[in-house]
Amino acid sequence: MKLIRTTGRNAREAAEALAALEQRGGTALDAVLPAVERIVADVRKRGDRALLRYAAKFDGLAGPNAMRVTRKEMAAAWKALDPALRDALTTAAAQIRRFAERQMPESWNESTVEGLTTGQVVRPLGSVGCYVPSGRHPLPSTLLMTAIPAQVAGVKRIVVVSPKPAQETLAAAHLLGIEEFYRLGGAHAVAALAYGTPSLPRVVKIVGPGNLYVTAAKRLVAFDCAIDMLAGPTEIVVTSERGSAADIASDLVAQAEHDPEALAIFVTTREELARAVMAEAKERSRNNAVAREALKRNGVVIVAGSVQEARAITNRLAPEHLTVDAAKDLEWVQNAGSVFVGRWSAQPMGDYISGPNHTLPTGGMARVRGGLSVNDFVKLITVQQYTAQGAEKLGPKATLLAEAEGLLGHAEAIRTRMRRRPRG
Repeated sequence: MKLIRTTGRNAREAAEALAALEQRGGTALDAVLPAVERIVADVRKRGDRALLRYAAKFDGLAGPNAMRVTRKEMAAAWKALDPALRDALTTAAAQIRRFAERQMPESWNESTVEGLTTGQVVRPLGSVGCYVPSGRHPLPSTLLMTAIPAQVAGVKRIVVVSPKPAQETLAAAHLLGIEEFYRLGGAHAVAALAYGTPSLPRVVKIVGPGNLYVTAAKRLVAFDCAIDMLAGPTEIVVTSERGSAADIASDLVAQAEHDPEALAIFVTTREELARAVMAEAKERSRNNAVAREALKRNGVVIVAGSVQEARAITNRLAPEHLTVDAAKDLEWVQNAGSVFVGRWSAQPMGDYISGPNHTLPTGGMARVRGGLSVNDFVKLITVQQYTAQGAEKLGPKATLLAEAEGLLGHAEAIRTRMRRRPRG
């Protein structure tokens, strides 16, 4: 890990490093974009012929019949699972479902002016595709995190795609009652979800994380099929003045083991604690090759000149995961995907079982959005209903606004109603 001091003779270097971290984003996608464009265009044009060819090449499928996972296979995977793991998955699912239910927006209406009722109705999306990675590690937790909020929202058709899915992932699908599951991954899976083929009808939105090829494909199809976000490598920031070096380092290592490109940052004003965290992280990653590589490439310890500066730096970074010392710290947190408060709140607890979603914004996108939620799977349809009295009360003002904009047809549409107002 690299140590950066924001004060002293290296202040300019520190400012440049922080600016680079703040501007991190999707530049890595550019390297894979040409290949992804070819795959997406091919699947869009040739449908199943292209999809099956890529599925054989990248997913190892022997033929078209191997693409879709049967409910019987999912049930067998659940039955074969260790009972303790079944219990853990069941508990995690219940926690995630309870949190999503609490997040669910409501329909409402009100009348602020006599003769006018306004409100909103909440409707689920018609269909969604949940991308569940299956690279270095099986991720049944991601299936739970993407599919459960969709179920709570009331989405009728939930499609899961996952390349070479592990038994645990198939078991999680059975637990949730998933009916459509395809052994597909990569850009070709995203293209099939976005544009549809005879074997895999299209969906209206794609959610879930993936590698560079998946993320690049989501960016390409985003104008034709809605997506949740462009998720990059995992990020962690710990901002602490009094935390335990062992606790802080263990969380840094835990998130760093996701990907050699993972970003792991510790922000403090205490250089002694900073150096202790660096030593602990080095020791704890000794036998974890992926975490060790990530900390070497992207591990940063920032020693700020003041607590206020440390907090400002944290908000500038807008991290995916953020750990702070106490609940009072939430008062200054403006930009973060998910916040973990206090020493007992290990970040991996949020990855699995707390309830809040672990599909979170990266690359600084926490400045503008939070993590995946039930809100990603619903539409808020606004409603307005006038009586004749309401139209007469507000119509003249609306007419003036329409005329000020030069939209005479707008004004006439309002006057037409006012002329027909019943009398008596």
